[in-house]
Amino acid sequence: MSRTLFPLSPFCCIKAGGCNTFAPMPKETWIIASVLAVAALLGVLGLASCQHGQELEQARAELAEARTAAARNQAESEAAKEKLAETQSNVEQLRAEKEIAAQTHKTLEDEMRSALESKDVTISQLQGKLTVNILDRVLFDSGEADLKPDGAAVLRKVATILAQHSNLKVHVIGHTGNVPIKAAARNRFPSNWELSTARATAAVRFLSENGVDSRRLGAVGYGEFRPVADNATAEGRARNRRIAITILSEELVGADAASTVTTNSPALPVLRPAATNN
Repeated sequence: MSRTLFPLSPFCCIKAGGCNTFAPMPKETWIIASVLAVAALLGVLGLASCQHGQELEQARAELAEARTAAARNQAESEAAKEKLAETQSNVEQLRAEKEIAAQTHKTLEDEMRSALESKDVTISQLQGKLTVNILDRVLFDSGEADLKPDGAAVLRKVATILAQHSNLKVHVIGHTGNVPIKAAARNRFPSNWELSTARATAAVRFLSENGVDSRRLGAVGYGEFRPVADNATAEGRARNRRIAITILSEELVGADAASTVTTNSPALPVLRPAATNN
């Protein structure tokens, strides 16, 4: 015969003599059990609430950090856009300046060729440098550094053109052949270096006196050490005796000066007994 037990509530199930009877649970026991059940439930709810609160705070902190990072990224993005715009603007400005400089050089070259080019005056353009080569027979008497009238006329045309292009620098370079200075002239020009420098300086002074800003001018003498032709022939020496007027844009001045400084200087020329003049 099976036995059935009923749950305790205010009453408890009691098995006695094969019959089921119910006895009431003591009131105090029932209260204690209820209190414990409620406390357990509240503990579970409190623990769940605490855990949820921590997760919520963590989520808020992560959200705040994400917003800060997003704001920082936005600021960096805006700064990058501004920098890119500035760079593009600079590139466009440089391109425009380059185009203007190229046009200026082309105009200057055309003006020089139209006014000056002849068998004694040649004009060349290389790597942004415009060079006017004037044979010394046009500018100076043999062994002298005083401008001749014909030379002054040529340089006056050069000065008139250069005065219209105030953003250009002008280097005047004196060159000679390799024939030594006459003994009678060595008290004034000990070597071809001194003669070439004196001629370059005379040309610079004339340009300055005829409208070219002195701050744009420079003079240097290379003597016989930068030939463009063979000094073994009279024709070659004649081509080497020249004044070169090199016209540079502002951005090329530093590079040209550096090239001049780093060039190895030749040894002092050895004076030879030949009497031919430079």
